[in-house]
This record gives sequence, structure tokens and C-alpha cells, in this order.
Amino acid sequence: MSYDQNNIFAKILRGEVPCEKIYEDEYVLSFYDVNPQRKIHALVIPKGNYIDLDDFNAKATDKEIVGYFKGISKVAKKLGISVDIGKGYRTISNLSDHGGQEVPHLHFHLLGGEKVGRMLND
Repeated sequence: MSYDQNNIFAKILRGEVPCEKIYEDEYVLSFYDVNPQRKIHALVIPKGNYIDLDDFNAKATDKEIVGYFKGISKVAKKLGISVDIGKGYRTISNLSDHGGQEVPHLHFHLLGGEKVGRMLND
């Protein structure tokens, strides 16, 4: 699968679609999810054109990988949900069809601000 330049996150990165920005640096952009599933629900996306975590790990530079994962921690801290200043949070990244990925651009959901509960309900 090739990267879709018209996905919603690509449009957000290009400034064509607005977002409620939380944090940005040279590697990541973070913003609030438009359909929050918990009290705090943020998205963290890399600035590069990566479809999912597998694509990112195969193609990103070491600096991008470190910058992205450090960016996730910076966002959690900024939101007050990191373990050192809050009560914790959940990160989720869905991959492809069976994983439930809806937007073909790597992104992690950060959920917190309240008890998140079980990961899966049977």
C-alpha cells in the first residue's frame, strides 16, 4: 500500500484542515480527537508520510523514531496524564483492517484523565 496524500492527517499537516493543537515540534503534531472516547483523548502523529507503525519502523530514520516516541511522552506530560504528574494513560495504535485503523497515517491515541478500564470487553 502506498501513502495516501489525501488522508485527513496529511491535510491537517499541510494546514488544509484545522485542528485543536496540543503540541508540535519537528517530528510530531498532536491535537485533540474530534470524537473523544475519554475525558482526555489526544492524537499524536509523525510529520513524515507513514501509513502505520510497521511502515514507520521500516522507513523512518532513527531520529524520527526517537523524536516521535519522545513526542508522545511530551504530550502526555503537557496534558497532565503522564505517570510522573498524573495517574497514567493508555496509548493505542491501530494497524490495518483487522487492527481497526481508520486513517492511513500512523497515529497514537492517548486516553486519560479518568479510569480507562479494560482494554477489551469480551
